Amino acid sequence: MEFLRPATWAEALAAKAAHPDAVPIAGGTDVMVGINFGRLRPSLLLDLTRVADLQEWTTEDGAVQLGAGVSYARVITELGDRLPGLAMAARTIGSPQIRNRGTVGGNLATASPAGDAHPALLAADAVVEVASVRGSRQVPIGDFYTGVKRSALAPDELIAAVRIVPPSGPQQYSKIGTRNAMVIAVAAFGLALHPDRRAVGTGIGSAAPTPRRAPAAEQFLAEELDGLWDTRAELPAATARRFGELVAEAAAPIDDVRGTARYRVHALSVMARRSLTWAWADYRTDHAKED
Repeated sequence: MEFLRPATWAEALAAKAAHPDAVPIAGGTDVMVGINFGRLRPSLLLDLTRVADLQEWTTEDGAVQLGAGVSYARVITELGDRLPGLAMAARTIGSPQIRNRGTVGGNLATASPAGDAHPALLAADAVVEVASVRGSRQVPIGDFYTGVKRSALAPDELIAAVRIVPPSGPQQYSKIGTRNAMVIAVAAFGLALHPDRRAVGTGIGSAAPTPRRAPAAEQFLAEELDGLWDTRAELPAATARRFGELVAEAAAPIDDVRGTARYRVHALSVMARRSLTWAWADYRTDHAKED
């Protein structure tokens, strides 16, 4: 197995163009598991840890440009106020050692249906910036996942960054697993309220062949909240319950060693209902503080 170590972004893109079969590695929290268990045997590893551009995040025009190499630990400590949904998801990932090594870019590159960052990124309408020696392009997060552990990345492309306009309203993230620590999600759900554009964002994890949104649930809730955004009145229990049902209907889970399809559907319904209740309570509380 050969090991390539580019020092710059340009060198990394050139190496990927010359060796499309090279597997990128940064934190290694997914790649090394595959290698150790014999599921992955790459002839080339492309180490991106020396590429400084990937380790930074910036803000521009109100958006956060999150380098693909920024760790989960830094998302928690440095971006928890701007991207609370993603920070909530990051806190559920593995151990402190894993959070110090693992990256959002790596989670995207693996494109696992159970990836913890995906529901939060979907709910926030993130855009993935991918690049090659041919140039760069912007891929809306909903178009990035193309199949089980497959993405829209071309063989010569690498993930450069994730662009996220922080939602103007509260965010929530819920995850259920077989134990509390270092757990792979049985099901996960992300929610973001966007009162500035009267919209709702959702993200479903580990309950379909790919991470996905729940469009019918989003549309239903946006319509239900149409008269409540300004008044911030109490959310009807029936609205939260129906929202949970529609989120569950958007899933397409399977039975596996971590849980049954029926259990995942039920869990999603509960998590969606609770996430909405918590987010709306936060929205109303923020209004009270403003007064």
